[in-house]
Amino acid sequence: MNLEEYFARTGYKGSTEKRDLETLTDIFQHHIRAIPFENLSIHCGEKITLELEHVYNKIVRRKRGGWCMENNQLLGWVLKGLGYDTSFLGAYVFNPHQNAYATLMTHLVVKVVIDGKAYVVDGGFGVSYQMWQPMELVSGKEQPQAPGVFRFMEKNGVWYLEKMRRKQYIPNQSFSNSDLLERKECRKVYMFSLEPRTVEDFRFQCTYLQTSPDSLFTKKSICTLQTTDGFRALIGWTLTETTYNYKENMDLVEFVTLEDEEVEKTLKEKFNITLERKLVPINVKGSYTI
Repeated sequence: MNLEEYFARTGYKGSTEKRDLETLTDIFQHHIRAIPFENLSIHCGEKITLELEHVYNKIVRRKRGGWCMENNQLLGWVLKGLGYDTSFLGAYVFNPHQNAYATLMTHLVVKVVIDGKAYVVDGGFGVSYQMWQPMELVSGKEQPQAPGVFRFMEKNGVWYLEKMRRKQYIPNQSFSNSDLLERKECRKVYMFSLEPRTVEDFRFQCTYLQTSPDSLFTKKSICTLQTTDGFRALIGWTLTETTYNYKENMDLVEFVTLEDEEVEKTLKEKFNITLERKLVPINVKGSYTI
């Protein structure tokens, strides 16, 4: 495992000596635009494990993506290797259909401290809730980014991430009532504390999320990738391509339904993913919005 091979995977050619916010942002943006957030292993008979070497081989050498425990663990390893002051935090994801936060800590994120300021760096959420820049860990401050306006709110030591989105323009009106579309303008994303975590804290969750019939990830095959002006997502057979700020305060959301034989071709062309095993797409309604 080496940093040069990782940077070849993401296409980053900038400084590896500076440890400032600008360099961190550049490394981070190359990561999210090259490495998808995806759970396809579950739906093609592979087991997801949290050993760093396995994660590295999967994402860097096999040119796959991964979910938060893989993406952010790899990103944390890279940043630590470059000399950044990093640690892991654990978050509880908000479920909009139940209007509640999960009771299981399933989301791993990276905290980075630069010149005494703390930032959250999360390269493992995907779709429109994927931040494009490290977020300063301050409560109540609106932090505008290309995907929308993010902010943290802190109460009694618990931190909450929220995102305000733009209106959406959907040319294909047959998808205007899709359960994948987020309706609320302000969306809760997850909550967390500043207690440092280790990868060991996520072992049970890693198994649960890929085996339980109640898990979102067993109900949907998901692959999403950030682009220079938005993101793409393949959920089951539904491909969406979103362009941020297509018109003033409006995002363009284009939907298309794929045939079975188009799925793997689309993964290669749109996400640069080639699977070694046969994918069985699935998209059970509910519990996931873009």
